[in-house]
Amino acid sequence: MKITLLVVSKTDVSYVKAGLDDYVSRLKHYADFEIVTVLPKTASSASPEMVKKQEGELILKQLQKADRIVLLDERGKEFRSVEFADYIQRQANAAVRHLCFVIGGAYGFSEDVYKAAHDKVSLSKMTFNHQMVRLFFAEQLYRAFTILNHEKYHNE
Repeated sequence: MKITLLVVSKTDVSYVKAGLDDYVSRLKHYADFEIVTVLPKTASSASPEMVKKQEGELILKQLQKADRIVLLDERGKEFRSVEFADYIQRQANAAVRHLCFVIGGAYGFSEDVYKAAHDKVSLSKMTFNHQMVRLFFAEQLYRAFTILNHEKYHNE
């Protein structure tokens, strides 16, 4: 199963980028994992709805009909780490070929992106910087694979 983390805008915070690079290299041991970035060119005077629309169009262009699309969204289902690992295993058992997690921009997702999604997952009830969410997600995905492989990382 291929897993993609699709994000809006570059990761430009150095410590987040370093952490992401670390987890991407760790995840390669378990899955075909990549981070794909879309770069909107929205005028600073654009309304939040216009920003979401443009970002949504860029997101949807990256997705294929057969992809399993999961939005990282504050209104999504919350999992404990073991439950998230079970979720990943269920996707693999269902023969999902491409699991695509999406982190939107500061204003969230357009309605078209919500309509295309199969699931929504929340990392926390707290609000985090979108760049930090990338790192938190990558760590939790890595943790999920170590749980599924009965490795020590989860209980250290």
